[in-house]
Amino acid sequence: MSHTIREKQKLLNRIRRIRGQTEGIERMLEEEKGCADVMHAIAGMRGAINGLMGEVIGDHIRMHLADANLSQAEREEGAAELIDVLRMYLK
Repeated sequence: MSHTIREKQKLLNRIRRIRGQTEGIERMLEEEKGCADVMHAIAGMRGAINGLMGEVIGDHIRMHLADANLSQAEREEGAAELIDVLRMYLK
């Protein structure tokens, strides 16, 4: 079972909160709210996305790197996947 499936409800709840934040920012822009308020909302949403990514990365590490039952090849594959994603995420 994939860790994203195992933690499906928790991850879905997080992404739904992020969707709500996105919709809130959209409303703020439509209502021409002040730029400081919009920037605070964007910063909050960014924090929520980073939290979601941190949750998935943590699960990936536990499932694809730290599991004592994995072969060296499986761990190397898990590490390569993580490195690729982190490089993309940090651009």
